[in-house]
Amino acid sequence: MPGTPIVLRGPAISFTGDPFRDGLERTMVHWPDAAIAIEDGKILRAGPAPDVLATLPQGTAIEDYGPDSLLTAGFVDTHVHFPQTPMIASPGGQLLDWLERYTFPTELKFADLEFARDTARVFLQECLRNGVTTSCVYCTVHPHSVDALFEEAERLGLRIAAGKVLMDRNAPGALCDTAQTGYDQSAALIAKWHGRGRLMYAVTPRFAGSSTPEQLEAAGALWRAHPDCLMQTHISENKREVAWMKELFPERLNYLDIYDHHGLVGPRAVFGHGIWLEESELQRLHDGGSAISHCPTSNLFLGSGAFNLRRALDPRRPVRVGIGTDIGAGTSFSILATMGESYRAALQHQQTLSAEHALYLATRGGARAMYLDDRIGSLTSGLEADIAVLDMKSTPLIAYRMEQARDLGERLFVQMTLGDDRAIQATYVAGRLAYKRRR
Repeated sequence: MPGTPIVLRGPAISFTGDPFRDGLERTMVHWPDAAIAIEDGKILRAGPAPDVLATLPQGTAIEDYGPDSLLTAGFVDTHVHFPQTPMIASPGGQLLDWLERYTFPTELKFADLEFARDTARVFLQECLRNGVTTSCVYCTVHPHSVDALFEEAERLGLRIAAGKVLMDRNAPGALCDTAQTGYDQSAALIAKWHGRGRLMYAVTPRFAGSSTPEQLEAAGALWRAHPDCLMQTHISENKREVAWMKELFPERLNYLDIYDHHGLVGPRAVFGHGIWLEESELQRLHDGGSAISHCPTSNLFLGSGAFNLRRALDPRRPVRVGIGTDIGAGTSFSILATMGESYRAALQHQQTLSAEHALYLATRGGARAMYLDDRIGSLTSGLEADIAVLDMKSTPLIAYRMEQARDLGERLFVQMTLGDDRAIQATYVAGRLAYKRRR
């Protein structure tokens, strides 16, 4: 028997296409009074409230969030490290020093399964409190870190892509695997978790500096054997890192060519950061259908640089782009705060980024980066009902500022400049209320 529909009501915004390419007028939908009917975990229909409500049985349950709310597709975090939750807000150091000083010592603690489980619970609750319903997640080298995350994500019904980090050099011995053990353990995790409910596996070489050519070759072979998995890694985050890759792989044309040579460029590949990519690398990402995760809070915190979004989206060879919190170099689980930092990053290149375009990156754009836009990312009939409900007056200052806002763009800009987790009043996961803010 089909489930009984439920309805969420309030102002809503969604995207039907790419506003960077086709403009907001053709791709953004705003309903000042919307109804979203949900049945069996999917959106049955969405649109102006009178139109939708007229199609539903009398007595259908309605959760009316009122005129000061905003309903949007759940946020998509395309690059995040759940094991770095315990070390968020650790001071000092650029990327490579920061890895040695904070990241590796923290990840050593994940040898303890209970520590991994506790961290997974905290991490996913923070995601829900911030309206994040889909994430592309790095675990640690320990296979049970993947189990811990997927077990909790499955319990919550979240859509998660995640993988065991592959590292066989330039890391503490207790955090290193080998080309063969990394392949075997990852293959076992794929067999156990990939495609189970809403869970997906991501082949995860941490970055070229922590994997030998043999391990990168094994990672490429694993992905070829399981092409419906994602692949995630880091690239061109820091100038010193880029120079180091030239030393480690002098025979390769550039940083991306290291991955490309080993079969790690293609659809469903998500490369974190990409600040210092060359034009030829951006062209190859476009040709290969790969994506970049823009992580502005992390980039600014570590002094890595400012990602040039408009260059990546050059209409002559646009690259898929989502945004990522990159916890724990990233400084907030809030996608709103991350959107705000993406605006500041754009300014470093004499560019402007509207709040509407930033919201696209956080929803449909992120879904497209992960090749999930046929399942999530929009308030569209037939898609999975992952929905974030914003409180547009979540703090006294925001409430006051909203009274002065002239239009929707300005109201959204206030949210991404001043908003945080308090702006999320509810999060729905596959149509189920998974989080409700306590006042």
